[in-house]
Amino acid sequence: MGQAEWARDLAEDLLAAALPRRWAHTQGVAQRAASLTPILGDEADTLIAAAYLHDIGYAPALMDTGFHPLDGARYLRDVVKADDALCRLVAHHSCAVNEARERNLLDALTAEFDEERPELVEALTYCDMTTGPDGTHLDVTDRLAEIHARYGAEHLVSRSITASTPRILAAVSSVSTALAHSRGGKA
Repeated sequence: MGQAEWARDLAEDLLAAALPRRWAHTQGVAQRAASLTPILGDEADTLIAAAYLHDIGYAPALMDTGFHPLDGARYLRDVVKADDALCRLVAHHSCAVNEARERNLLDALTAEFDEERPELVEALTYCDMTTGPDGTHLDVTDRLAEIHARYGAEHLVSRSITASTPRILAAVSSVSTALAHSRGGKA
């Protein structure tokens, strides 16, 4: 069994019954990750696994700090002894450093988990930020608007997404361009 299959089973166990909408989002993110195989080659399995695992920190059984990237990454590292790259991707997905700063958890996040290679971080951000809460594909601007609408302008998640927007847009643009070039097209 590859990492992606293992990750799918773990995420399903943690999310499907407890948080069915989060599980739908997770499955959509993993489908987006699979679509990046042409630009990732051998690393596609790692990205797909990270896509399945990126939101496991929302599972009620895993919540500790209330910051899902850190809670999920700690669970992967401490309980299931997952690959370091997966832990780093989960910890830092979708510009998590900005939300960590808002939650006063930046020191914990950065002390415990180094960042993964930028290409993989950008790819996971692309997958997450082009997938809606129900697992459907969304344009990145629609996804950002959906997050703001769900949380409200003053919520720390909205503030962190606002701070992250330039990096998110750059990641989506970069991955979209690479994908278009891999298909012989232009961005």
